[in-house]
Amino acid sequence: MKYIIIILGIGWLLGQLIRYFLRSKLARFAQQVNEAAREQQRAQQRPSNGDINVDHIPRQHQQKRQKDIKGGEYVDYEEVKE
Repeated sequence: MKYIIIILGIGWLLGQLIRYFLRSKLARFAQQVNEAAREQQRAQQRPSNGDINVDHIPRQHQQKRQKDIKGGEYVDYEEVKE
């Protein structure tokens, strides 16, 4: 009877220790994932060296594009009746 109580006590103690270590490891892992996500978000927000970000099209280019596209392209088709 005494041995059973000792074995149960050791089992309970080991369970508590395992639970504590798993929680701490999981918390560290979650913190690392959050930090990696923050770093990725920061990297996306600021352009790297040499990158160019264009937010508008110059007026000269817009006028040239409008002249080029005037009228569209003619596509020959044949009407099919069933």
